[in-house]
Amino acid sequence: MTNKIENITIEQLPIIDIESHVNDKEELNKKLISKEIENACKNFGFFYIKGHGIDQELIDRLERLSKKFFSLDQSIKMKYRMELAQRAWRGYFVVGGELTSGLKDWKEGLYLGTELNDDNPLVIAQTPLHGLNLFPTPEEEIEYDLVGFKDTILTYIDKVTKLGHSLMELIAISLNLSADYFSSRYTKDPLILYRIFNYPSIVSIGGDVDNKTTGESSDNDDKVEWGVGEHTDYGVLTILYQDDVGGLQVHSKNGWISAPPIKGTFVCNIGDMLDRMTGGLYRSTPHRVELNRSGRDRISFPLFFDPNFNSYPTEIEGIEQIENKDDSSSRWDHFNIHSFKGSYGQYLLNKIGKVFPDLKNNVL
Repeated sequence: MTNKIENITIEQLPIIDIESHVNDKEELNKKLISKEIENACKNFGFFYIKGHGIDQELIDRLERLSKKFFSLDQSIKMKYRMELAQRAWRGYFVVGGELTSGLKDWKEGLYLGTELNDDNPLVIAQTPLHGLNLFPTPEEEIEYDLVGFKDTILTYIDKVTKLGHSLMELIAISLNLSADYFSSRYTKDPLILYRIFNYPSIVSIGGDVDNKTTGESSDNDDKVEWGVGEHTDYGVLTILYQDDVGGLQVHSKNGWISAPPIKGTFVCNIGDMLDRMTGGLYRSTPHRVELNRSGRDRISFPLFFDPNFNSYPTEIEGIEQIENKDDSSSRWDHFNIHSFKGSYGQYLLNKIGKVFPDLKNNVL
């Protein structure tokens, strides 16, 4: 089975320069940038940012070390498999190990997040998705030629999390709210979920994917259509770095459009909780990743800037009302995100349990 060919609309996501906000924080600059963000969120739910202040050398170093990690023998990578982190939900998964809408994605990856020691109150309370990451030891970093891998990952998470706080200020202003609206209610202590994904370039045999990368049999259950199938993200904001291979596609109002790599930028997109809080004014937009046929592996770094696990996101009081707020009939998962009752943690656990159903049954 090959991935379905659909017409791709010739349309481009907006590119927003946030350098003036990052550097001088002047109110006029905030308002001008926020207006661009408002337009992007209403029309696309996606936008690029440049002038973000993240050092390209840090990004390049992490990309280089990540490629080295994924090139290791499978037996070595499995030393850091997600099952070992238990409720922390961190570690490595194999190609085809992650599901979208019940179908295997053609990627492998590392699940990571804010590094929390065993004495952290959330860890003591056994809160899912909180805890220590699974990193190679200093000795293993030397043995596997990965020196600096842990430190580089944690530095990247820290810097991009700070960028997330800045972007949420701009999003708040774009909604005519105080700059601290989200931080004072939901994201002062955000749930940070960070991923390093590797999309192997496929081997095609008669138009089908040969699953030898996973070491599994190549029966029909192992055939895949997408690098990642159609989905929306769960939290408030995703900040994505992608290498130069490309493959990201976004479902705009006019159809599917490509979101190609642009040097020096991140791709940002709205998650379900921002959709919920804005009453659908800012929609979480479906997106997917094509099967990688480039001949080179594709690397991407999505950081999910999410509400606090124990928070209860609700619609912003006085928000502009729209028609057809409930879009469940057209959503990829047919779920009404405006009607569910519960905490963000409850929403998230329901979602991720479908991505790794066997892991959920074993550790949550």
